[in-house]
Amino acid sequence: MNKMVKMMHLASQYLATAGKCFLEKKDDDSHTNLGFDIDSMRLSTHPFNENGEILCLNYHRFSLEWMDDSGVEEFLLNEMPHAATIDWLKHISEVKLNKPYTYDLHYDLPYEIDANFTFKLTSSDELKKLIDLRILAEKVLKAVVNEEKIDSTIRIWPHHFDTGAYGPLPENSKISVGMGLAIPDSVCDDHYFYVSGYKEGDSIDVSKFNKLEIGDWKSDGFNGGVLSAKNTHLEQAIQFFETAIAQFRNS
Repeated sequence: MNKMVKMMHLASQYLATAGKCFLEKKDDDSHTNLGFDIDSMRLSTHPFNENGEILCLNYHRFSLEWMDDSGVEEFLLNEMPHAATIDWLKHISEVKLNKPYTYDLHYDLPYEIDANFTFKLTSSDELKKLIDLRILAEKVLKAVVNEEKIDSTIRIWPHHFDTGAYGPLPENSKISVGMGLAIPDSVCDDHYFYVSGYKEGDSIDVSKFNKLEIGDWKSDGFNGGVLSAKNTHLEQAIQFFETAIAQFRNS
């Protein structure tokens, strides 16, 4: 995994913890999930109040941004320690919301972070690749959700840092599909597209499904379809999802 994936994954936790502090708790943890805007290249929280206050992570500028009707307050992350970032968030949340901010994760991450950890923009080229992957994921999932008429938003889940969508098939509500773009992990060494199916809440076994023309079925650990995002274009990714979903539909 390249260093900028780690940097952005860790930086997104400030948005997740802000959601935990300032939004009503949801059982599915959706109060901590994030949106991604293709035009501004920002991850953003749900609005904290009726004034539309949000915390953003700007990929292009490698910065945190507090946005509201009055404008943007920016905190550049490069060479900034974790402790200083927390101090900035504590200050601005008191000023803007009159509420305390705490950095309190309720899940484990694949890397350690302490007060002395310092954010570094190690590669602008790698960061640009991550922007392109987020944009690709948004476009692909939007196309698939619309084509398959799946009732789902497209959100980034900061725990695993995947762009994902989930919902029932319109013609058979007993079958639901989860799909998205994941960062490199034990399933794949590259960023990868994934899709899994569920029938009445239970995972659908793909071990006897027909072979996919694009991508592969996995049934050891992860149970579903996987396609490396490396050198994968929009149309290929859409085809991967649609052919996989067709098999779940007929299962």
